[in-house]
Amino acid sequence: MSGTVLGVVVVVVFFLALYLLQCYGDLRKQQRMVLLGTLLSWYLCFLIVFILPLDVSTVCKVSFNISLTKVCEKPWSYIPDGVLPVFWRVVYWTSQFLTWLLLPFMQSYARSGAFSRVGKVKTALIENAIYYGTYLLIFISLLIYVAAHPQWKFTWTELQTICITAANTWGLFLLVLLLGYGLVEIPRSYWLSSSHGYLLAKTYFKAAKMATEKAAAEENLADVMEEVAAVHESVRHNHCFRKFVDTILTKCTTEYQEEMGRNAESFCREQNVLPTKRDLVKLHSKVICAVQRQTQTQVQWSILLDKAFHLGDVDKSQSSLVRNFIHSFPSGHHQGWIHRFIYTPTVEWYWECVFRQGFYRLLAVMLCLLSAAVVWSECTFFSTHPVLSLFAVFIQMAEKQYNYIFIEMVCFISILFICVCVYSTVFRIRVFNYYHLVPHHQTDAYSLQFSGMLFCRLTPPLCLNFLGLIHMDSAISHQDRIQTSYTSIMGSMHLLSFISDGFYIYYPILVLLLCFATFFNLGSRCLNLLGFHQYITDDDLIADLVDEGRELIKRGIQRTPEQRRPGYTELQDDQSSSVAEIKKSGRDKI
Repeated sequence: MSGTVLGVVVVVVFFLALYLLQCYGDLRKQQRMVLLGTLLSWYLCFLIVFILPLDVSTVCKVSFNISLTKVCEKPWSYIPDGVLPVFWRVVYWTSQFLTWLLLPFMQSYARSGAFSRVGKVKTALIENAIYYGTYLLIFISLLIYVAAHPQWKFTWTELQTICITAANTWGLFLLVLLLGYGLVEIPRSYWLSSSHGYLLAKTYFKAAKMATEKAAAEENLADVMEEVAAVHESVRHNHCFRKFVDTILTKCTTEYQEEMGRNAESFCREQNVLPTKRDLVKLHSKVICAVQRQTQTQVQWSILLDKAFHLGDVDKSQSSLVRNFIHSFPSGHHQGWIHRFIYTPTVEWYWECVFRQGFYRLLAVMLCLLSAAVVWSECTFFSTHPVLSLFAVFIQMAEKQYNYIFIEMVCFISILFICVCVYSTVFRIRVFNYYHLVPHHQTDAYSLQFSGMLFCRLTPPLCLNFLGLIHMDSAISHQDRIQTSYTSIMGSMHLLSFISDGFYIYYPILVLLLCFATFFNLGSRCLNLLGFHQYITDDDLIADLVDEGRELIKRGIQRTPEQRRPGYTELQDDQSSSVAEIKKSGRDKI
């Protein structure tokens, strides 16, 4: 079994990262460099998480035989000496190179509206000049600080440790924020999802918000297409800029390309000014963003209505005497072999109407207990006498009995839960329209690469924090014991005692405050006050949005399936017209 488990994990994690990238990205249309950078960053971070439990169990546990000779008890998944240190160095430094240097450059490159590779590279370098300059200034300051300190020797190893510590400190700061949200929100989301009424009300709320977003995206696309039509008319076919205009036209939707071909003159009677190349670059970028946003909202709207119709079918099935789940609008997805032989209408009825609520509530209780264990351990892991961290207690009990399988199970379940709490928050957060991970292949290149940057910055401090929870990091627990191979690449954190003895130990306690803030929805209430509406049951404005969404869904159900299925655009006629009237009145005032 030597090295076999490591090889299996490496292969399985690769396909896991590829599957997630397929769910959120478009492997056929997006740039290969974007997909490769995102896949590599996700893959390396998942590798660290899945292999760290093997590293913990591989640490040689010393026992004594009959002749009182020390014997190293090797686990069933033992990895040969010298493999993991090299493996961790390659994985860690590659991920750091991606997150601090390559991915920021690739973000600007993918978002650039330039028409050539040289132009995209130039734009990326200019946009990242301030970004790289800031880090260069911090790096030079650290060099001066280390060189001037009388107790420190200016060596490559110590410089390496300082850089790692700085990166992990930044990551730990963000990690605690995301972890505090996920520890509460994940168990609560499963508990609330067990309620059919809650799911229906939240779906109505999302429908009202998505209707507005979709109408605004369509209106924005129409405005951008007006600019494209004007440029299309003003730049003649014999002009040197014509090839740029043709490139822009290829990024437009087929519908608008045909419309511009028929009505180009009506769009641009008042515009005869020839655009500059810089104007065309900006327009190219605007077209890419507008088309992407409109496609995202249309797909999300379709999925949201499918969910609303499914919840309506659940309502009907619960009151039906026939124990068969009947879909009001069956699609091709419900005709596959899985639904024909395994997930039959009878099985689906029992799951949706009988077992689902109890299963979700049981899962929520188990996740709540895990969250409580994590919070308790985060607040007490610095105590080594007595040992208060629950994860450290479990690991030390298993060590005494040389139960390596139990050690790996405890490590895997606990670190996987912590990662799910952190990573799921990364997948949920949305920063306006700049960063938003959208499933069903609708995530743009900028958001994919930004998520890769976040994963690479969060994973190393997450693993160090986990090793602190189980008292396997001597820089925090101050215990004289054999270290894991992962901590060996981090150097001696005692070099910066105010970080290892202060920030790393006491800052994670803030997760308790963040859990309370999440439990009482303080963040959502603040966003509501700022105009960014989040679903809260006791808010009057949210109740109005729920009623509005209910009306939208009712109007959708009253239509025939042929009118509703091809994208559900008919439901948005009123929203689109209202937004158009508002914009028109604003233009008239101007």
